Amino acid sequence: MIGKHVQALLTETEDTFLIPAANVATLLYNHPLEHAMLILTNVGYSKIPVLDSEDHLVGLISLADIMQEISGLTGFDMQRLEVLTVADVMEVKVPKMTEKDDLETLLRRLVNEPFLPYVDQNNVFLGIFTRKAILKSVNHMVHEIESRYWLVEKEEERKAQ
Repeated sequence: MIGKHVQALLTETEDTFLIPAANVATLLYNHPLEHAMLILTNVGYSKIPVLDSEDHLVGLISLADIMQEISGLTGFDMQRLEVLTVADVMEVKVPKMTEKDDLETLLRRLVNEPFLPYVDQNNVFLGIFTRKAILKSVNHMVHEIESRYWLVEKEEERKAQ
């Protein structure tokens, strides 16, 4: 459980937690794999969200996913880029955040993910939460906590040592 004072400091910058969907590079599931490779190469992200035509989150795709799909024992089969779609190689079991998830859940899930897609109750893509944004908030908290609060070691803790 996150203490109320720590949570207050962490959430002071919560308006920067979410990168809105309009500012996130995405692909449609039916885009050719070649298009996905071009987008991923040019935006410089490790993974990007994949949406359907109604903005529902359907997966994530990475350059590694694409390269694995077109590579073989003797080299790369570049022709596969022309015949496959994003849906053929995307990850479909995607960790994500919903409106009902709390800050503690976000922090726990971001330990293993560079970002988490955020969706509404209908799975419509709203944006992403990034580990970088949360770390900026943690940085803010660790620099502010002792200037705003008296931190006193608990008596039981001192006796145990």
